[in-house]
Amino acid sequence: MRARLALAASGLMVELREVELKDKPAAMLQASPKGTVPVLVDCAGRVLEESLEIMLWALQQHDPAHWLAPETGSLETMLALIAQNDGDFKQHLDRYKYPGRYADTDALIHRTAGAEYLAQLDTRLQQHLYLFGRQPALADMAIAPFVRQFAQTDLDWFIQQSWPALLIWLESIVSSPNFVNIMTKYAKWTPGDTRVCFPSLSR
Repeated sequence: MRARLALAASGLMVELREVELKDKPAAMLQASPKGTVPVLVDCAGRVLEESLEIMLWALQQHDPAHWLAPETGSLETMLALIAQNDGDFKQHLDRYKYPGRYADTDALIHRTAGAEYLAQLDTRLQQHLYLFGRQPALADMAIAPFVRQFAQTDLDWFIQQSWPALLIWLESIVSSPNFVNIMTKYAKWTPGDTRVCFPSLSR
């Protein structure tokens, strides 16, 4: 989701190939034997295999909404906050959401640990609507999809917590037209299919 958000915000257009990870096409594995998504192959043949890497690639080419230049802080401070999300918080999220995938895992322990990071975000968001100012920036769009996953694991519990600023922030992002548009479902790609552009030419 976050790679698509940045691509849409940048105004760049790519060819989209929707895949199912349980049935990975040979073309995907040839480009990236790692076998995870997202994968982006640029015009020079360079392969980008991480969503944050794709975000930076797109925004460094064109950043009309100034996601890389927040009102407060800097790109470096945003990347530090994103690193916390992609590290410890993501680890707790995975074990909270999918405890059966990990041996001897107590989902509630990981929910509590993940909530500590969310409380830190709420404290930041009490100062301004977004993490680094009055407008959304890279950090907001890189982190929000993971907070959304955490929330949806047990939404009733999530909305009862004492992080009002976080709830407002998350709702403002997931209800935005850009976020709604990137959630569009696409048919599974197979070789020979008609090219699909992202963002869609019809939008």
